Amino acid sequence: MKAVFFDQNLTVIDLPKPNFIGDESVVRLIQAGICNTDLEIIKGYFQFKGVLGHEFVGRVEASKTSTLVGARVVGEINAACHECDACRIGWTRHCPHRSVLGILNRDGAFSEFLTLPEKNLHRVPDSVSDDEAVFVEPIAAACEILEQVNLELTENIAVLGDGKLGLLITMVLDQAMQSTSEKLTLIGKHPNKMKLLEHLGVQLINYHSLKPCSYFDLVVEATGSPKGLALALQLIKPRGTIVLKSTFHSQLAFDPASLVVDEITLVGSRCGRFEPALELLKQRRVDPTLLVQDTVPLNQALTAFDLAKQPEVLKVLLQP
Repeated sequence: MKAVFFDQNLTVIDLPKPNFIGDESVVRLIQAGICNTDLEIIKGYFQFKGVLGHEFVGRVEASKTSTLVGARVVGEINAACHECDACRIGWTRHCPHRSVLGILNRDGAFSEFLTLPEKNLHRVPDSVSDDEAVFVEPIAAACEILEQVNLELTENIAVLGDGKLGLLITMVLDQAMQSTSEKLTLIGKHPNKMKLLEHLGVQLINYHSLKPCSYFDLVVEATGSPKGLALALQLIKPRGTIVLKSTFHSQLAFDPASLVVDEITLVGSRCGRFEPALELLKQRRVDPTLLVQDTVPLNQALTAFDLAKQPEVLKVLLQP
């Protein structure tokens, strides 16, 4: 099978098709999406070696549960041990023994076939298209914010970053705030990207015209840059909350004094449950397909990565 392999260099190689063993179901890839984490991994993030990719939709080819064979699925990326203290209390995404699809000790989804434990797989409703389903993982990450922060205690919310994740977070927060009087602002550098969400009615502010204002109760930092936290600290009110979503291969340096003096709450936020994301797609409450820039054959993955690195480009999909 063809696979996108990283070992200091990114290549497309032939690998043996994975076998069905125990709880590991074999999934034939339909399509996968390149995200910012993939781009950071090839810079050295997590020191990963193997097949990249963790955003995917596929069809089950082999599984211990016969009724799952043939089903269209997406997959949670953290494969937990289900035996440790964290797993016993339901924190499987924080299992210290976990492997992570295409990120940590587990080959990823940029291949014609992949494997994941059956527990990680979720059936995709027939009403959800492949182009929508490939976004379930990042939409779930956006939904995680709703489980970490009480939006009812906020009035003004800002999302920093108009990349793929920043736009998805804005969509999810906009839906969550439909019945409230809260105000949502998207702050970014790329007018063409922000314009994609103009129909939502959220306030759009260009980063270059932004003035420090200490105005927001909640700031979600999704810039993908080490500079994002410093900007968030300039925008947050005293006793406000900053949610950190960015992942990048570099050190984060900032002055912690403002965190202490202004009593800022800093929340790290990573993966989320797939059920809320699938429900949003099923109910047509978010449309992630607005972000699809191009679809490239898997065997041309190097071209796809070059495209995905461009600042103006959003989601690039890979198909076998």
